Amino acid sequence: MLSHSTRRWLAGLGVAGAFIAASATPAAAEPAGDDLLLYANDVLVTPSGPAKAVTLYAFTEALPKDVTVTVDHRAVDAFADIAVTDTMPGCKDTAGVITCQLKGADVIDYVLDLTVKAKDTATEGAKGDLLLSVGATGGKAVSTRSAVEVGEGVDLRAQEELRLTGAPGSTVKAPLGVANIGDRAVHGAVLFLATMPTLTPTASYRNCSSVTEFGSQLITCRFDDDIPAGAALQLDGSSALKIAGDAWAPSRQYGSAFWFTEADFEEFAKEILPEDGWQQGSGDALELVPAPATPARALRQTDEDPTNNITAIEVEVTGNQRADLAAIGAELPGTPGKTVTTKVGFVNHGPAMANTWTPGEIVTVAQITVPAGATVVKAPGECSPGTLEKPTGGYGEPGARAYSCEWYETLHAGDTAFLTFELRVDKVGGAAGKVELHHFDLGEKSEIADLNPKNDSAALVIAGTPADGGQGGGDGGTLPITGANTVLIAGVGALLLAAGAAGYVVSRRRKTRFVA
Repeated sequence: MLSHSTRRWLAGLGVAGAFIAASATPAAAEPAGDDLLLYANDVLVTPSGPAKAVTLYAFTEALPKDVTVTVDHRAVDAFADIAVTDTMPGCKDTAGVITCQLKGADVIDYVLDLTVKAKDTATEGAKGDLLLSVGATGGKAVSTRSAVEVGEGVDLRAQEELRLTGAPGSTVKAPLGVANIGDRAVHGAVLFLATMPTLTPTASYRNCSSVTEFGSQLITCRFDDDIPAGAALQLDGSSALKIAGDAWAPSRQYGSAFWFTEADFEEFAKEILPEDGWQQGSGDALELVPAPATPARALRQTDEDPTNNITAIEVEVTGNQRADLAAIGAELPGTPGKTVTTKVGFVNHGPAMANTWTPGEIVTVAQITVPAGATVVKAPGECSPGTLEKPTGGYGEPGARAYSCEWYETLHAGDTAFLTFELRVDKVGGAAGKVELHHFDLGEKSEIADLNPKNDSAALVIAGTPADGGQGGGDGGTLPITGANTVLIAGVGALLLAAGAAGYVVSRRRKTRFVA
């Protein structure tokens, strides 16, 4: 479990920090050959700031067995040090050119990481390109470039936490702030806000835009103001968040706010944020107060310590508002040899939303027991054979007698989670099947109850077969979810809460392939 739900945790519990940790993940690649596309991100560094990563990706159906990768860094050697980040056999650096002999099967799509660090003697404004090439050893290579630039170092800092409280449907003030703790004025800033779907800004601002992505509400707001050295500013009094009227209560909702220099945000947005779907605000501008206005300087600015720019937002939702999830069964036609498409699952009777993968709320898993007289010829991608504790196959695998099914979308009152199976009826008269619901709170260590446990089970039968399969009582064929899996859910939840999900994304970036 949690293969998909982890993404929801990332969105809600540390999206900005996690994105920064993954700042070399590409958003797009430029054509570099007939069927090979290369991508390498640009970086903006400063002499007193941290090292940054340039990551090279190669997208193609297949690379040759033996691949030569070269990185010509002579154009930046006067102001920056370049090195291969990971210890990779087959790499050497000679006369300003890194050459790596690699196996093609090992480098699709991620090729290598480079560490870029400005020299102490670097001059602000210096700029040059890395030339990166990939090709068959001894054959033709294709190339791409990564721009390395030395910017003006500044240092923004945000408050570590913003704790708010409100009931479902209420509005809570969100005075997010930023301070300039460096010795230079910061010329313009960008606020990136990521919240769970239950928290939305109450106003539409003309200097802000929003999109729903990664299971979160994403908002960017641009400010042209200079922030003097030593100044501490915050959003004006109109800044507020509304808690969804159908939010689970009591519960906690999460978000993250990250402050960028304009140049750092350009880099971040190009590599991480979706390009399309953004909605520009139409109301008055959101302002920083107080907001001095002096002419900006020409040098691009980069934050020397971006780790202190994040504000973790936590909203305690008060009250008592929960949900009733009811199982949906089905009756198959009693015609041996007939294959039918059947929808089972569950419906949310409300009043609260469910399946938001948030601590304090409810997450529902459906356990499907197939009637003895039927065979699954096609299973939905949300379902895997066996139980959560003891899976016996992969997602969508046909032919099993029991399935554990997860649902990854938020369900508001009236919404239904339909799981579509194709079942072949083999005979009439065997043991009946069943749809059973199991509910979890990711912050707890045991299964919990919804508002009405009596409707958490529904029959899945073949017409002409008694609902209890001749076993009496209708409780046969159950496959309970207990013990180990609930501990797993709680443990993963606690881990992600503690880590802010950043570690997960760092691991992902190092070990998994980017799929174009």
